[in-house]
Amino acid sequence: MVTLPAAALDPYERFSRYNSPYPAHDDGCAVDLYPARKTAYAPVSGEVRSIRTVQCPEKPYGTSVDHLVCVDCGDHIARLLHVDPAVEVGEHIEVGDRIGTLIRSGFFARWVDHHLHVGFRDHGQNIERASGSLPLTVDVPVEGVGWSGYGTVIEAGQTYVVLDAPGGNEEGFVALTADDGTPLDGGLPHYDRGGAFGAFPKTVSLLGTEVGHEDGRGITWCDVEIRASGRAATGLSLFASRGSVSVKLVFGSGHDVAVGDELTIAIEPSEG
Repeated sequence: MVTLPAAALDPYERFSRYNSPYPAHDDGCAVDLYPARKTAYAPVSGEVRSIRTVQCPEKPYGTSVDHLVCVDCGDHIARLLHVDPAVEVGEHIEVGDRIGTLIRSGFFARWVDHHLHVGFRDHGQNIERASGSLPLTVDVPVEGVGWSGYGTVIEAGQTYVVLDAPGGNEEGFVALTADDGTPLDGGLPHYDRGGAFGAFPKTVSLLGTEVGHEDGRGITWCDVEIRASGRAATGLSLFASRGSVSVKLVFGSGHDVAVGDELTIAIEPSEG
């Protein structure tokens, strides 16, 4: 198990291990770090071993290339993605150093914010393959915040809206909780699997509806539907946020919601 120290998160406002459709995140073997701005800061110390440019799927909102920066940290090799690097092979970096500018990769869904993907490999592993990352934990506590399902829209993008914060803790990271108080992580239910910050409960309920069950690697979401004051939504984006937690509601096909609208979120078993 690789542990990412608390200092690695100092420049970042949010983080998630499971809020992604890609294989490493299914098992919590990678973490995405979200800053307030587009500057990428090193979450590890070591020597830049390689930088590889890769082609991305064509997306009107995303770049056509992404970059994989691999850093020799001594015990492991760190893999950093979604950054236009301002470092060179052979350069030594320390935790907190600026390493480049984050990009919106063509690998992202439209509602995904700029972030730095971090994973680790053992020496001798193929560091360029997408699969094979080591189990990973983040050495910061995450406090749970309960939620009634009600909120006012404070931000509206083409495929998402953000509801005002239901609460928080100015001293550290917080996340929305399941009905039993477990802080949740992941895309519910638009990504197949999610997780939790802490021990996984056997079954997970949110807003009175069973939404998932522990499967040995994470939480497999149930077949549920998210509704926002009657509107069908794609899902809830769940993550740990510094200071206070807001609610990000995904509408993959767009929406008619505006800033200032008041929404009540309901979760129902899918009829399909």
